[in-house]
Amino acid sequence: MGRWLRGQGVARSTSVRALTDDDVPVALALCAVDPVASVLAASRLRPALQTGLAAVGAHGWLFPGVGEPRALCWVGANVVPVLGDLTGPDAEAALDAFGAELRRGGRKASSIVGPAEHVLGLWDRLGASWGPVRDVRPEQPSLVLDRAPDVAPDGEGRLAVPDELPALLPASVAMFLEEVGYSPLGAAPGAYVERVRSLAAQGRTFVRTAAGARAEVDAAEVLGRVLPQGLPVREHVVFKAELGALAGPVAQVQGVWVTPARRGEGIAAPAMAAVVTATLERFGVVSLYVNSYNERALATYRRVGFEQVGTFATVLF
Repeated sequence: MGRWLRGQGVARSTSVRALTDDDVPVALALCAVDPVASVLAASRLRPALQTGLAAVGAHGWLFPGVGEPRALCWVGANVVPVLGDLTGPDAEAALDAFGAELRRGGRKASSIVGPAEHVLGLWDRLGASWGPVRDVRPEQPSLVLDRAPDVAPDGEGRLAVPDELPALLPASVAMFLEEVGYSPLGAAPGAYVERVRSLAAQGRTFVRTAAGARAEVDAAEVLGRVLPQGLPVREHVVFKAELGALAGPVAQVQGVWVTPARRGEGIAAPAMAAVVTATLERFGVVSLYVNSYNERALATYRRVGFEQVGTFATVLF
């Protein structure tokens, strides 16, 4: 049993316990305290209700190590802290405990992402052992819209279909390169290609396309690496957005991208309005987060009607 501290609020243990299959409903209840802030963790926990944690390739810890769980740290491709309603010394104790476990296991995740106070608090505890870091993005406004957008939807915006993979993939790679700084294909591109295909197959990718095969990355090179030769590309993607995380009432939009050659033409706001309109037919809230320095994107989202409800941060490795 871990060392016990007593501060303002409940007595708390600095230890944690490993998340088990039986704990998944408890973990989802912690996510439900703030469903917008915790949608990334909740979207990955929900499949584990049926398949178990091992099948989703991730693990986590609950805090404290004994008694009623008050916080969660989800660890997969991303580390996502979920602190429920903890504040002050209790939140600090949870971050201490999660930080100790993460240091002990070493870094395997590609990012830490979530509410800024919690992500930056974890990074303060991990920086010395988890560096070097690719980038720290400390201020990413978390935005939501739960009503009809303020902009008329783009009539040319629509759901993509899996057969459009030859057009979707170059646009997706270009977006990733621009946002993260390296290619998502890497040495083993299959997982990224399957994600792009799967999102389209699930009706979670929105596009606007135009005639021709132009792309902002070398489409022939990208497709030649990962798809059979000879597939025709009759259209290119002008706008793209994905419902990257879904949990409960919340759909989080990710991967928003406008081809550079068409930026400044006013495409993004009507296209996002189309995404919002279609998504609100299935979910109660559309959310996203964006870097604070991306003033053009922020202006677009606010024009559509999004309002800020919090601040995220991301640490990229």
